[in-house]
Amino acid sequence: MSRVATDQARRGSIGRGMSAAIRYALLLAGVWITLFPFVWMVTSSLKLPQHLFDPGLIPSPATLGNYADIFAKAPFGRWIANTAAVAAITTASVLVFDTAVGYVLAKFSFAGKKIIFLFIISTLMVPTEMLIIPWYLLASQLHLADTYAGLLLPGLITAFGIFLMKQFMESLPSELLDAARIDGLSEWRIFAHIAVPLVKPAIVTLAILSFISGWNQFIWPFIVLQTETKYTLPVGMVYFSSELKDNSGWIQIMAGATVSVIPLILVFLVFQKRILQGIALTGMK
Repeated sequence: MSRVATDQARRGSIGRGMSAAIRYALLLAGVWITLFPFVWMVTSSLKLPQHLFDPGLIPSPATLGNYADIFAKAPFGRWIANTAAVAAITTASVLVFDTAVGYVLAKFSFAGKKIIFLFIISTLMVPTEMLIIPWYLLASQLHLADTYAGLLLPGLITAFGIFLMKQFMESLPSELLDAARIDGLSEWRIFAHIAVPLVKPAIVTLAILSFISGWNQFIWPFIVLQTETKYTLPVGMVYFSSELKDNSGWIQIMAGATVSVIPLILVFLVFQKRILQGIALTGMK
């Protein structure tokens, strides 16, 4: 009887080992499929023009001259600064306004609150492409076309951020807020010193998502901006790539694309723990 049990245990252990090996093999395959375009982009940016289509990922010889070329041929430094400023300003604005509106919708009762919230949520169903024309007409009427103010205007407050913060604010115990009111705290101090610290994971998540969205924004900057020095990096990349035709052009495009994603990679590496925690908490909500 003990031999039968031992054989069954051995077969079960082998089966679990094979199952784990298959899972790891599939995981590694998925990781490679996901990373391959990025790896190819980086390695291509280090190649000489005549070696662009050479087989193999490792460039031989490798050169950083392509990166020097793109900064010499186009104002990449200015485009990076513009993009960073736009992403930072929109992120700060979204955190302030979306958190405040979410708090009001979650913790105050007033006539028409549900209608207002439904109206805000309904805007998530409207594709961005359908909003471009109204945004542009408004920017033109306000003389904000081809200005940083016109570029920033549509992203200063977001429906998704309001929805996210409202959901988290609703989890706060109302008794705690009422106790603070009894102690004489103003609504602003209750919001800033009690509510905001308790929803910090949601705020961090919203900040990261807003920064990434602001950095990658393309359609609206492409429409509203006409001056080269005001371009953001995605728009600048389009105009830069349109002027390059030969193999050296493709390599420089790869170098520019690599430069454009480096800040996002750094953001992920620095805030990796916060990103994963925020995604988990958002999923639970």
